[in-house]
Amino acid sequence: MTKEKEIFKRAELLMGEDVMKALASKRVIVFGVGGVGSWCVECLVRSGIRHITIVDCDCVCASNVNRQLMATSATIGRVKVEALRERLLEINPDCEVNALQKMYTDETAAEFHLDEYDYIIDAIDSLKDKISLIMRACETNAVFFSSMGAALKMDSMQIRVAEFWKVRGCPLGSALRKRMKRAGLKPPHKFQ
Repeated sequence: MTKEKEIFKRAELLMGEDVMKALASKRVIVFGVGGVGSWCVECLVRSGIRHITIVDCDCVCASNVNRQLMATSATIGRVKVEALRERLLEINPDCEVNALQKMYTDETAAEFHLDEYDYIIDAIDSLKDKISLIMRACETNAVFFSSMGAALKMDSMQIRVAEFWKVRGCPLGSALRKRMKRAGLKPPHKFQ
């Protein structure tokens, strides 16, 4: 039995061989690998995703250590996506991890080729850039997830998944909706 087969043996028992094959073939891009994105990426790789692109322009700083996966006293000062890439390859050495030290903006949007992905995950903080990504991701055939506000929250039981226009009790979601309404922006399809 190969090392990769052994790594995912229990997941395969739970989800089945067909699901594991499907997961292994999917292409995922995650924008922002901080307090939400870094944990999301690790869960994806531990679940059997083999083709993943991680995007973040920052370096690890001391204030990241208590909340970001790849942030340790040994990684302070390192490029976040490179430190995270190393960890992901320690989990599954056969995983294809494309680490891009870039920032998603209107100006850089075309560099990411969103049409090439099955899943697009937004875990970025900038409202302007988040809106840009929402609008562009919703023009693709990819399944799109956008993380709203998790800052200063303590109760993980309050986490909810909802269609964007129906999110309530989230100041970030509210601010995004207000900006989008003022600008006359409406994504072409629903997203979560």
